[in-house]
Amino acid sequence: MEIKQAEFVTSAVSSDQYPKDNRTEIAFVGRSNVGKSSLINTLVNRRKLVKVSSTPGKTRLVNFFIVNNQFYFVDLPGYGYAKVSKFEKQSWGKVIETYLSNRRQLGMIILLVDCRHKPTQDDVIMYNWIRYYGYQYTIVATKIDKLKKSELVKNLKIIRETLNLGKEDKIFTFSSLKKYGKEELLDLFDQIVDCQN
Repeated sequence: MEIKQAEFVTSAVSSDQYPKDNRTEIAFVGRSNVGKSSLINTLVNRRKLVKVSSTPGKTRLVNFFIVNNQFYFVDLPGYGYAKVSKFEKQSWGKVIETYLSNRRQLGMIILLVDCRHKPTQDDVIMYNWIRYYGYQYTIVATKIDKLKKSELVKNLKIIRETLNLGKEDKIFTFSSLKKYGKEELLDLFDQIVDCQN
């Protein structure tokens, strides 16, 4: 897949604010500071389509971006940022769950984990949520340029064990800095969009 066009469409808190045109959606979720905004910007060849913040926990809404006038990338709120109130955490959780539990157009969820760290309890909960709702999903380990190859192999094993992934579950690896893993993800999205249409 070649992405020639990507534009911001809307930010939503509730389901009545979501786009209503039934295009396939690919949603990105992960804890705050996992590199979600950078990954989406890398995929669409735009430096500032998704705002990259130095302050984790900035995305509080469900953000929709139309891609190639054909399907949507959906940027879900980052979770697990320690410096926000319990009330804020609960409201973000509700925003994410509302989207996940009601979205027929959702073709795939991309769960991002930082390759440098063992997945958090929030990551495990999110992974189990995704499985519960029965969506297709892909795990992407980000920031792989920060590790040596031997460290990465060891950490991918920890990610696999912590999330209790099956043998059939592939972990994609990605670096926004080096653009590593970009083509592989775009090929995957091509298949998802084709299947849904």
